[in-house]
Amino acid sequence: MLVLLQSIILDEMEENTPLFTNDAVVFGLLMAILAVIFATSASERPLWRKFYSIVPTVLLCYFIPALANSFGLISGESSGLYKVASRYLLPASLVLFTISIDIKGILKLGPKALTMFLAGTVGIMLGGPLALMTVGFLFPELLGGSGPEEVWRGLSTIAGSWIGGGANQTAMLEVFGPSPELFSQMIAVDVLVANLWMAFLLYWAAKPEKIDKLFKADSTKIYELRDKIEEFRKGIMRIPTLSDTMIILGVGFGVTGLAHLIADFVAPYIGENYPSLKQYSLDSAFFWIVVIATTAGLLLSFTKARKLEGAGASRMGSVLLYVLVATIGMQMDLGAVLDNPLLFVVGIVWMIFHIIIMLIVAFIIKAPFFYVAVGSQANVGGAASAPIVAAAFDASLAPVGVLLAVLGYAAGTYGAYLCGLMMQVISGG
Repeated sequence: MLVLLQSIILDEMEENTPLFTNDAVVFGLLMAILAVIFATSASERPLWRKFYSIVPTVLLCYFIPALANSFGLISGESSGLYKVASRYLLPASLVLFTISIDIKGILKLGPKALTMFLAGTVGIMLGGPLALMTVGFLFPELLGGSGPEEVWRGLSTIAGSWIGGGANQTAMLEVFGPSPELFSQMIAVDVLVANLWMAFLLYWAAKPEKIDKLFKADSTKIYELRDKIEEFRKGIMRIPTLSDTMIILGVGFGVTGLAHLIADFVAPYIGENYPSLKQYSLDSAFFWIVVIATTAGLLLSFTKARKLEGAGASRMGSVLLYVLVATIGMQMDLGAVLDNPLLFVVGIVWMIFHIIIMLIVAFIIKAPFFYVAVGSQANVGGAASAPIVAAAFDASLAPVGVLLAVLGYAAGTYGAYLCGLMMQVISGG
């Protein structure tokens, strides 16, 4: 039976067709994976306890679907699950996370969070030209090409994605005009390198104290905010009834529906009547969905809806967020690195420069690793993954990731454009 299954899998991989193409089946598989991970992580057996003391739960939720995609069991590219999770589950989870948030506590976190976000933006802007120059020195053919096939043009789209998001990436595609073939290769570099870095952040999010101690960073305010929210939760905690659960889901998805309704009107209106605002991604429906959902959740935190946290609002938000983690993981194809390894070398070196710049700034201002991780992911991953990294530290901190990611949409076009010009100079264009 095992040999037969292996033969089927190999045949499917050869045809570039995943074994499971029905999204209902893929979703069931992802949910089963999440269930097994959480069941084993809650086990009292010494083997599992030792395993999960080394490997964070959230990392497995991300990495196992990535392996399933890489081995051809499922296909993140052909599946519609990520779009559903990012457009429906993410906004709902943001609402449920922010219902109990302490606004004053977030403001008291101070300027270090913003400083690290800006350091991440500068790291991407400078990292691209430095990576192109470094790898181009060893492999001069990287600086060759002509017209739409010039590598720097494709790399500019990665800068748009890593500073802002998909809208900023599309803007760079229009501005610098790389060929469709080159752009498709850059998409692979973007996804794989960004997700590898996210996996690293998720791993260290479980043990930030070691890095904080090395940087002599004071993370007191972060823990004070976390503890304050935890105390609030304990004070209102109760066993949820069916009515509680339905109300929680109603609030989460009701606000999500409202966010979509407003975004469907606002985004096209801005695109048609105020085209100059496109550079800020204000014509992006996803931008408005995230902003409206987060804002609505923050407003609800001043009402009686805040007490829904006692019935498990943030726990339900975590469920939705982990489904999103799994769908993000299934976008990652580890075998794609073989298509054009030199471009992946550039991407990895680029990310290393970004990391070095962030760590230097963090060391100088003694910023906690939380700010490094969330500031970086707010740039590289955007609103879809910044709250995941923030929540890996503590679920109550997810809104911090969202607020920083929103800034990335505004900075993305400007930063990526300047980055593209610098790479053009290095290429001799």
